[in-house]
Amino acid sequence: MTHIGTHTATLLLEDGSVFKGKAYGIKGTTTGEICFNTGMTGYQEVFTDPSYFRQILVTTNAHIGNYGTRNSDSESEKVQIAGLIVKNFTNDFHRPLADQSIQEYLEQENLVCISDIDTRAVVKKIRNQGAMNAIISSEHDDIDVLKKMLADTPSMDGLELASRVSAKESYFVGDESSDYKVAVLDFGTKQNILHCIAERGAYLKVFPAKTSFDEIAAWNPDGFFLSNGPGDPSTMDYAIETTKSILNTNKPVFGICLGHQILSLANGVSTYKMHHGHRGANHPVKNLITGKCEITTQNHGFAVNTEELEAKKDTIQITHINLNDNTIEGIALKDKPAFSVQHHPEAAPGPHDSRYLFDQFIENIKNHKS
Repeated sequence: MTHIGTHTATLLLEDGSVFKGKAYGIKGTTTGEICFNTGMTGYQEVFTDPSYFRQILVTTNAHIGNYGTRNSDSESEKVQIAGLIVKNFTNDFHRPLADQSIQEYLEQENLVCISDIDTRAVVKKIRNQGAMNAIISSEHDDIDVLKKMLADTPSMDGLELASRVSAKESYFVGDESSDYKVAVLDFGTKQNILHCIAERGAYLKVFPAKTSFDEIAAWNPDGFFLSNGPGDPSTMDYAIETTKSILNTNKPVFGICLGHQILSLANGVSTYKMHHGHRGANHPVKNLITGKCEITTQNHGFAVNTEELEAKKDTIQITHINLNDNTIEGIALKDKPAFSVQHHPEAAPGPHDSRYLFDQFIENIKNHKS
């Protein structure tokens, strides 16, 4: 095992800011877009969310690792973040169900991490200056060398990543004798999303991101799900065209996060890169249909264009808005049983205020079949 906390590590931001701290995880160097998550718990679920692929994560909670890790808590087969920045690692854990400590987990997952730095100062830089790339290294401390390595890191804007994290082959989830069949377009889906659909009486076939519409339709599903995932949605022409074909079937469609953006793009509404994105388990969203507010889990750095949606009010209904900045959180098509949300109703981690959306999807399928 690495001598945790005994080696130094360096964090360099794209704006030239330098932070020195202690090295955890493995000794190495990593780059990516830096972002922060405001959740108090659920760090393992966040680390393994494919939507974080190629991103360096700052946790705003001061202590990470106090309840260890558990294999069954992962949202995918491996850690997806590119690197980790924390205030304090708590390697001792007292959770009876835990399989191992945070350091053992990070070593197992080959993750480069830095701790004992002012994470509040880092988050303020992201909030004030916007999303930027960063580099963490526990093997180089020459700032000029790190600057050269950081300069070679591509911007998230214009980066297609969904096909990189998608399943390589189709697979099934749920009971084959279930009443409904749902085709999942896997752009980087979380396992808890699949479980939320399956436990409501659906049998799922999860298809790789670039699967053709004809192959998906050959399974004859009753509904289609467009998953979450990483990267710039505007680069995903293959997914946009497949979604247009899906909509022509007039069968129910449900999209989450990246899936929400793809559904919007398929209906002529553009997306844009946000200043610093929404990531956490405490974002307030208002359901414009019911008038009720929900506390939601979020993880996205892109959003759909509000003005373009409002111009399409005859065909698209805005169903949810974010109460922090009024960005669009949900839409529904007026002439088809298709809807989507920007937030994560499975909420793993987070509150379950929005899980009714899975019920709504299954109800749409039930009504369409009858």
